[in-house]
Amino acid sequence: MPEQTAPSHGSWPRSSGLTTPREIAYFWLTGVLSAFLDNAPTYLVFFELAGGDARELMGPLAPTLAAISMGAVYMGAMTYIGNAPNFMIYTIAVERGIKMPSFFGYMLWSAVVLLPVFILLTFVLLARAA
Repeated sequence: MPEQTAPSHGSWPRSSGLTTPREIAYFWLTGVLSAFLDNAPTYLVFFELAGGDARELMGPLAPTLAAISMGAVYMGAMTYIGNAPNFMIYTIAVERGIKMPSFFGYMLWSAVVLLPVFILLTFVLLARAA
């Protein structure tokens, strides 16, 4: 079986960092939607919005695909419903009598912790791509 190599596109990315404002927009928009929907449908929506061609998105548009993937996965943790384990843990804890924050209370706590991390991630990946 022949060894697989990267496609020979002239614009093959050197890193999977967020390299343009388009990738940053995909990261943040996918993430915001992912906070309120499961990450799989959110990923598919933005995959299609980015063109829906897997060959292109794994080749010259690989940074766009990386931004969509990271936004969908990372920002799902912002709410109870954005990530199934969050809701499962909430339900188990409440069932056992452990006081848990409300939906908006959890969203506020997660925003305080996670938004600075996501902002830092955006800048770190931008610096890495430059």
